[in-house]
Amino acid sequence: MPKKASVRTAVPGPKSRAIFDMEQKYIAPGVQTIATLSGLALEKGEGCVVEDVDGNRYIDFFAGVAVASLGYNHPKYVRAISGQVGKIHVGSFVTQVRADLSKMLAENAVHDLRRTQYYSGGAEAVEAALRLAKSYTKKTEVIGFWGGFHGKTLGVIGLIGEGFKHQLGPLPVGTYNTPYANCRRCPLNHTFPDCGWACVDFIHDKIRIETTNNVAALIVEPIQGTNGNVVPPAGFLLELRRVADEIGALLIVDEMITGFGRTGKMFGCQHDDVKPDIITIGKSFGGGYPMTGLMSRDEVIMAKPFSNPSGSSSSYGGNPLASAAAHVTVKTILEEGLVENSEKVGAFMMKKLNAMKEKYPFIGEVRGKGLLIGVELVKDRATKEKLDKETCKLIFTECLKRGLITMGYNPDIRINPPLVIDEATAEEGLSIMDEVFAHVADRINV
Repeated sequence: MPKKASVRTAVPGPKSRAIFDMEQKYIAPGVQTIATLSGLALEKGEGCVVEDVDGNRYIDFFAGVAVASLGYNHPKYVRAISGQVGKIHVGSFVTQVRADLSKMLAENAVHDLRRTQYYSGGAEAVEAALRLAKSYTKKTEVIGFWGGFHGKTLGVIGLIGEGFKHQLGPLPVGTYNTPYANCRRCPLNHTFPDCGWACVDFIHDKIRIETTNNVAALIVEPIQGTNGNVVPPAGFLLELRRVADEIGALLIVDEMITGFGRTGKMFGCQHDDVKPDIITIGKSFGGGYPMTGLMSRDEVIMAKPFSNPSGSSSSYGGNPLASAAAHVTVKTILEEGLVENSEKVGAFMMKKLNAMKEKYPFIGEVRGKGLLIGVELVKDRATKEKLDKETCKLIFTECLKRGLITMGYNPDIRINPPLVIDEATAEEGLSIMDEVFAHVADRINV
């Protein structure tokens, strides 16, 4: 079988560099690191391969941060969006495609979370979920988790569980964070399962000491994507469900990255079979079109003021074009067995990566579910000291030179390819990674 990756110029090539340099004169700084480090100008894509303007082809383990669930140029996706844009593409009125989408989501919902509202950005949907929780509970405080990420808008920036929010205060009043069940790097210095869920018990101390005991919701990612695809132990969400019930709060599960088959289940929370009160959805949902939302049950979503006229809606959310994109994406995920493919190919990739771990002592951990995989790079396995960023950037650029795009510029490599990836393409991409690891091994002092 011919290889899918093909690099025939320097990376970035001359055409990419010219476009990149031109844009830098006009665009604001602060765009995604992967774009600025690579300098690529992309031209087109097909399946799990993208091509830049210089004709270089790359296997994509990035997928726009887990957004391109159907990959690129999927014929069903192209037909659906092309057909809809020729009819009507904006507006708040009911359309057949939005009605069909809402029905399909209800038929594939987590437990009884069959009501959906639509938005266009992840943070917007999370803010709406917080408004809904406050409407229902009549409480005002929210607890997130260290290492968590729920968007960059001011309403949710306090829930970012790391230093991104520094110098952007003051933070929203009533927002708190507590340790996540990151057992490899337990912030409480315990060992699971001997700890007896110490991080969960800590939430009660957090509430007693720091809050006004008026918590409306706990909000959590089933797997922490931005933190490096960190997977908590089985049962973590069930423990949070118990705490939420004890304190009279709602459990919001942020499924932006984990939803729609990414983890080998339709939704990430289904690995624990937990029953959240609200989930937020996005990224894979629109297959690349900006489409997000929240889902909840009747009792919760009817709460006022959230359910007042115009109380929950968004001008762009659920517009006909967005609905067409989401409808064809979810329908294709179901029809083409992409949830099952994620589980199957993800297991294949985990096996290959664990074999690499045996070869390279600087691989400290391989973790993940489905096609949401993390590879932790360390200087020392015993101390768990992470690899320096300059070496990580070298790994990233060497992968690019060989035709692989992956989020490898940090010591926690994030691998989240399109859900349509097959084992042959996955193996080619992992072979490139293996070659790069061998290339840099001598400069890593382990």
